[in-house]
Amino acid sequence: MTTQQTRPPAATKPVRWAADTVTAMREGARLRLDYSAQSLWRVDRVIGEIRREGTPYAAVENALRGFGAYAGEVIVRQAGGEWWGAGGDHWVRTPDGRLWDPIDEARRCFAGDGSLRLLCRDASTAGS
Repeated sequence: MTTQQTRPPAATKPVRWAADTVTAMREGARLRLDYSAQSLWRVDRVIGEIRREGTPYAAVENALRGFGAYAGEVIVRQAGGEWWGAGGDHWVRTPDGRLWDPIDEARRCFAGDGSLRLLCRDASTAGS
């Protein structure tokens, strides 16, 4: 009998948002996301392109949430973190106990002041 690894309930929504983003990028933008830290270079570029096009925030709010959830899932897989949630907000907690907010970082990327790639790098090397 094999035991199935369970994820915390806080992971349910962000994991779904991340998976939806992977599908949307593959089907709509022909962009392959593989949950690697390197793939976050492409995500940062996509967010930058959307910003440069002058797209209103309201039009991309859900996409940014998905990009942030995708980055959070990369951190979970790369750094051994886990999703935490409260009051509708979601964070990733790394083994050193630090909390990271990849969904807010995606919003900061859109504002021109953030990087999902750098967030992942910092979270993956935290405590080492």
